[in-house]
Amino acid sequence: MSFKSIVRELREMKDGIGNISRRGVEGRHWRNRTRSHIAPDVAPFDQIEQGQWANLPPELLLDIIRRVEESETTWPARTVVVFCASVCKSWREVTKEIVRTPEECGKLTFPISLKQPGPRESPIHCFIKRDRDNSVYRLYFGLTPSEDESDKLLLAARRIRRATSTDFVISLVADDFSRASNTYLGKLRSNFLGTKFTIYDSKPPTDASIQEHCRHSRRFRAKQVSPTVPACNYSIATISYELNVLRTRGPRRMHCAMHSIPFSSIQEGGTAPTPTSFPQPFGEKPSPPSVSDAKELAKDVSSAGISSSTVSMPLGESLVLKNKAPRWHEQLQCWCLNFKGRVTVASVKNFQLVASVDPSHNVPAEEQEKVILQFGKIGKDIFTMDYRYPLSAFQAFTICLSSFDTKPACE
Repeated sequence: MSFKSIVRELREMKDGIGNISRRGVEGRHWRNRTRSHIAPDVAPFDQIEQGQWANLPPELLLDIIRRVEESETTWPARTVVVFCASVCKSWREVTKEIVRTPEECGKLTFPISLKQPGPRESPIHCFIKRDRDNSVYRLYFGLTPSEDESDKLLLAARRIRRATSTDFVISLVADDFSRASNTYLGKLRSNFLGTKFTIYDSKPPTDASIQEHCRHSRRFRAKQVSPTVPACNYSIATISYELNVLRTRGPRRMHCAMHSIPFSSIQEGGTAPTPTSFPQPFGEKPSPPSVSDAKELAKDVSSAGISSSTVSMPLGESLVLKNKAPRWHEQLQCWCLNFKGRVTVASVKNFQLVASVDPSHNVPAEEQEKVILQFGKIGKDIFTMDYRYPLSAFQAFTICLSSFDTKPACE
């Protein structure tokens, strides 16, 4: 069998999985109407496990998925790799073993890749589309928008204005921003003046030493808590914009304290926290908890404080980012930064972030000048976002969202 035919059958198999799932749902609905006490004998996915593809020799399966992963490097063709992980449990385990993190390969494959650090050498190029009418911001993968609008959606955010603050709720999809959904990833919250922003993550930090400093608290009211959805938010970063007291014209000045990323991550031999999976896989429903577990969960949630938990490190050990100072161009009479062609429209929102390094840290000058995140305008409601290690796509996106909020005290 040729390699192309294997890929074609994988696509057909993916369609077949959807049909089997639909038939399983219809079958359960019919049985429930006629026999109220009967549960399904066999789960839909158990039927797939018994198919011919689930019984492939491990060596052959490993070779097939490795060749698929190496051949499909860009979206939308890379969906074939995701299809491989959707065939059955054995295929999923092999695919997860082969697919590397963005830091190692520079590719985005699974949803968890959006919470993992980007590559060290070259940045991952993305762009953001702003929908003013619906207050929605969409992050896409790629250099620039395509003509046929077939771009890969990575993340979406909706701005919610409140009396004393503004929230940006972040989701994996652009049509569900409920904080009780399993597509909810976190949020960005500003203060009244728009000078300070806090990034909240729905997933606790992976580093055990950081987790010890966390305080648990609820994400929504006790009556709204589902046992299948984590009920906590974790503060992982703080973004601060300097006040413009004299009202002078000039670029914004910002600092980002990344509480969940140690400063040692940018030093030689350092590493950044890298989650490997979400607490609850998307699209899967866990078994319902027992009555005692549900009561215990409700008791814990109802007794928790209303402020979100904070991830903290000892002073001086967390990574701090600052915006790169622009230079004044005499001929153009404006402030300029070298975006290497990725930004084409002047805007007060444009910025580049580098590490804020103390001379005592002995970090090479080249590492200090390395742009970790850059954001800028290229058209009406279209902005580019390029990020790299140690930031993840989620962290970079939330930092860029802070630039969209109104800042009357900074301009």
